[in-house]
Amino acid sequence: MLRTVFLLITGLILLPHPAWSADLRALIRKVEEQYMGLSSKSRMEMSIRSEHWQRTLVMDAWSLGRDHFLVRILEPPKEKDVATLKVDQEVWNYLPKVDRVIKVPPSMMGGAWMGSHITNDDLVKANKIDEEYNFRLLEEDDQHYLIECLPKPNAVVVWGKIVYEILRPSEVPGTVSYFDEEMVKVRDMVFDEVKKVDGRTIPLRMTIQPIDEPEERTIIRYSEIDFDINIDKNFFSLRNLKR
Repeated sequence: MLRTVFLLITGLILLPHPAWSADLRALIRKVEEQYMGLSSKSRMEMSIRSEHWQRTLVMDAWSLGRDHFLVRILEPPKEKDVATLKVDQEVWNYLPKVDRVIKVPPSMMGGAWMGSHITNDDLVKANKIDEEYNFRLLEEDDQHYLIECLPKPNAVVVWGKIVYEILRPSEVPGTVSYFDEEMVKVRDMVFDEVKKVDGRTIPLRMTIQPIDEPEERTIIRYSEIDFDINIDKNFFSLRNLKR
């Protein structure tokens, strides 16, 4: 929740300043926490288009705060019950065909999750931009805020820079652009289909678009989402991953 007074100068590109940075951090945290609540359960469809194939997955997902996440595939039948568990900085995958749990090593954190344009590192770092980055306001008008996010000196992150758009007046994400260490834009994440769910204003669709492969994309769309469900940390266990 935004607890600080949001004081910005309209229309100027600002130099870094601790007070402004704190307010921008609070704004980004507020926007990202709209998806979480204290806990949540959701059903989503993930459609993936690559150069050579297309597929669509239907999944159920549960979350508790920022550090606990479990997702299980429901469809298609040949991938039913494939699941991913995240606890803090650790990620495991369950493959039901061989009844095996595999821990994702650090060397594979940049790999594609479920064959999509989302990485394992995205799962670990999800909703933690406010902890890993410093912020500078690039642009403000009646339509949006545009915020530059640069990694903190000791942050272990993949991206050299993130440019985060927050739409006004709804204060939801618009387009989030990701840059590599050479400051070359790698992908855009575009949010739309904004609706009010359980008193929260959130986009129900997210499109991940790699810049160097314009014909490829991953689209995630929520069909159901419930916030503040009755769930605790014991749910996010390796035993439950295999259920």
